[in-house]
Amino acid sequence: MRSAVSGGAKFLYSAAVIGTEGTKCACSVAYVLATGGSPTSIYRYLKAEWRKFALLAVPAGIYNFQQTLEYIALSNLNAALFSVLVQTKLLTTAIFSAALMGKKLRKAQVISLLLLTTGVMLAQLTKDRGGEKEGENQLTGVLATLGIALSSGFAAVYTEKVIKAQRPAPEANGATSPRETGLAYTQIQLAMTSLVIEGAWAAMTDSANILEHGLWYGFDYKAMISVGNSAMGGLTVAAVLKFADAVLKGYATAISVLLTGVMSMLLFGTSLNAEYVLGMVNVLAAVILYNAKNLDANAW
Repeated sequence: MRSAVSGGAKFLYSAAVIGTEGTKCACSVAYVLATGGSPTSIYRYLKAEWRKFALLAVPAGIYNFQQTLEYIALSNLNAALFSVLVQTKLLTTAIFSAALMGKKLRKAQVISLLLLTTGVMLAQLTKDRGGEKEGENQLTGVLATLGIALSSGFAAVYTEKVIKAQRPAPEANGATSPRETGLAYTQIQLAMTSLVIEGAWAAMTDSANILEHGLWYGFDYKAMISVGNSAMGGLTVAAVLKFADAVLKGYATAISVLLTGVMSMLLFGTSLNAEYVLGMVNVLAAVILYNAKNLDANAW
């Protein structure tokens, strides 16, 4: 994504989000059909769960906004710094979890949030701006990244609250269909909701450019790879939340931060100085510690 938006990219960010959600929807439909589902079963699920469209509109709109902010952030920050700063979503998620769902933090989680804050501050101390180009504004990138963290935390907690409040949709005979309440069906519904919202947003904000140049103007192979990667990443995250646990997700996130720093150094010449490395180590420890289990038995 950093490569796609650097160098004065001309494609519309709204088009990129539409491409991402369209790819997710198409892949989810293909998965349903490949695993024994049918267009009829998709229609039946969407009809039975039509009320959920209104509930999904909030997280769908927020995730669309978050994807747009990612393009803005990475057009102003190098990928290594972005990957560290965006982990502040742990802090915002913890705050919203306590405020909206009444969850209590374990002692280990409180310590991890302190480590996270320290790590982000250390990463910000770097004076080198390797990988940045003329016309980029680091403050804009930082604010966009913090916006991602804030919206991500709220959307995650809101979605969890909605899912826990919902019951599986009954079939006509009153029984519940496990297949039709599966992850792929939910992804289709969420992607369709996102497409409607982002389509309306594109019509309001980018209509002049779309009418003059077309929706996909400026899309090159880098933008296409970015869209495909974002779509696959979104589907993978959903699968992790369903089939794995928070501990594995934490390790995956930690590895991602590490790899992003290394690849940014190799591909863009970003200099990883001592402050950044110390900050990254703190963030890695915070992510792993936050998701660890059985470190303490009592909540604060």
